[in-house]
Amino acid sequence: MQIAMIGLGRMGMNMTRRLLKDGHDVVVWNRSADKVQQIVAEGARGAEHLEDLNHMLAPRRTVWCMLPAGDVTRQTLKTLGGILSPDDLVVEGGNSYWRDDAANAALLAEKGIGYVDAGVSGGIWGLEIGYCTMVGGAQEHVALLTPALDSLAPEQGWKHVGPVGSGHFVKMVHNGIEYALMEAYGEGFDLMRNGPFESLDLQGIAALWNRGSVVRSWLLELLDSALSKNPDLSGLKGYVEDSGEGRWTVLETVHHGVAAPVLAQALYQRFASRQDNAFSNRVLAALRNEFGGHAVKKD
Repeated sequence: MQIAMIGLGRMGMNMTRRLLKDGHDVVVWNRSADKVQQIVAEGARGAEHLEDLNHMLAPRRTVWCMLPAGDVTRQTLKTLGGILSPDDLVVEGGNSYWRDDAANAALLAEKGIGYVDAGVSGGIWGLEIGYCTMVGGAQEHVALLTPALDSLAPEQGWKHVGPVGSGHFVKMVHNGIEYALMEAYGEGFDLMRNGPFESLDLQGIAALWNRGSVVRSWLLELLDSALSKNPDLSGLKGYVEDSGEGRWTVLETVHHGVAAPVLAQALYQRFASRQDNAFSNRVLAALRNEFGGHAVKKD
């Protein structure tokens, strides 16, 4: 099929490569022209301006946006609303907050333009393995998008999960669970490293657990890979960012009264990782000293 890809970051660039590999006609646009030139050399067609999409794509046009969540995405969708024609389709595939999708869809619906939200998981491995894709929108619009989804995802690796907003909602929960799984692996391997047995082969254990154990996973495969290259993870600082999806997940658990202490703690642990000599820990030390005379260390 013919499709435009807006945004050529780590995900958008490799998604374009996967579409090209499967024979799709892909038009690309990116704020920095060097990435456009790079993928044009691999077979895509480059648009100098967003307005060029009108004559570079045949009606009904399909435009997939892979942009940072927030204002960049909102402004781009507004621009596309003034460029595209009725019955065209916009796919919002970034890590956006699902509650924004209704407003985005309504904005484009005023112009007769369809809207699909796609939660995309796969990271840098997606080019080779495929992108697990969670799709929200009207059945008619998802049907138009099916050839691209079939190419982007591994076999049975995409699903129409519900109406507009549901794709990003499911992806948000996916990322909240991801935080918790990563935290559990981190704590467990920390215990093995600092427990009663010296020199446990942590990389070998990660590899072992991926062979039939109930905790096997792709994340554990990635840990196996990381430890094989750097057994002590030396040179790394334990500072962990979050994309925002974990925060939204926890907010939704509060909004709906769903108990999710593990998801919340995994998010808070990421916040804690960024604090050097956190004040909260200094409060704990001071209190232990006050009530029990326990020794404290001076900064």
